[in-house]
Amino acid sequence: MSETSLAEMLRERGLRLTPQRQLVLQAVHELGHATPEQVHHAVREVAAGVNITTVYRTLELLEELGLVRHTHLSHGSPTYHPAGQDQHIHLVCRQCGAVSEMDPMLMAPLADELAREKGFTVDVGHVALFGTCADCGDSGREK
Repeated sequence: MSETSLAEMLRERGLRLTPQRQLVLQAVHELGHATPEQVHHAVREVAAGVNITTVYRTLELLEELGLVRHTHLSHGSPTYHPAGQDQHIHLVCRQCGAVSEMDPMLMAPLADELAREKGFTVDVGHVALFGTCADCGDSGREK
């Protein structure tokens, strides 16, 4: 998203484009999947005065604007990623913490069944499946 588009979106809500907001959005785009703490670390490398509360509030605002999305990939903080990315399922390894992505069409049969039986619509952008990655699964086996 261009700086002008972001500024216009904020102005429509009676807000202004601050350097902190711009830096937080830029950090999310550069990091891909990142916790607020990781975003804060990246922003502080450019602007040391930005505190973690500002990062949290900015991420919430950017999500309200539809610019970022979050999912819970661990017991800790949510993980944010740019909203413009294609939706995807997150695969999270419980042993090493690696996160990989899968095509949401893998969830289509389950999503269809939930819609049919329960009237429930799955938000694939928030789906995280936990297990063991191939590397960690192989580590306990003889090679």
